[in-house]
Amino acid sequence: MFDNLRVDFQAAMADRKLETGWWRVLLRVETPAVICYRFSHWVLSVRVPVIRQILLIISVIFQRLVQMLIGVFISPDAEIGPGLLVHTPYGILVGPVKIGRNCTVQNGVVITASTRGVGDDVYFGPGAKVIGEARIGNNVTVMANSVVLTDVPDNTTIMGVPARIRLPRGRPRRFKWQTIEEKRAQQQPANGQTVSESKP
Repeated sequence: MFDNLRVDFQAAMADRKLETGWWRVLLRVETPAVICYRFSHWVLSVRVPVIRQILLIISVIFQRLVQMLIGVFISPDAEIGPGLLVHTPYGILVGPVKIGRNCTVQNGVVITASTRGVGDDVYFGPGAKVIGEARIGNNVTVMANSVVLTDVPDNTTIMGVPARIRLPRGRPRRFKWQTIEEKRAQQQPANGQTVSESKP
């Protein structure tokens, strides 16, 4: 549990440049949802009878608080690899599904219990839904508001309702939040001219 949480926190620190450090990660709104899942999943592996029942009660109370206050429910029966990143909370439901490493989930994402599996380095945009017995490969981007009904191969960007448009995808990306200065530095001047800022 603690090894996975450490990797989860490292992914969260890499995601936002302005909110680095363990304490800032702990103070984020979405962090209790990740901790709740890791704790609840670990409790299921405890075999000591009385302690198991006490921990189960604590985990159920923790889950309900996270559901009410943050709007995130990740099933304790789900098997999620390290590097889980809840990018933005609210309206997230993840059923008992096997998910690989470095999964990024935005708000409004639903991954139903019938999903056959999700690979490594998968990004779910806001409002994405995985319904039916679909399997998602590695290094996949599911664009915002897409509804996935069929299997998705590796290295693919998929979009649509139902999601049918498939584009090749390059190396894994984390879709990091950037500061305004970083965005300005990435802008290339057109025809040797500098990019001028618009003034109000």
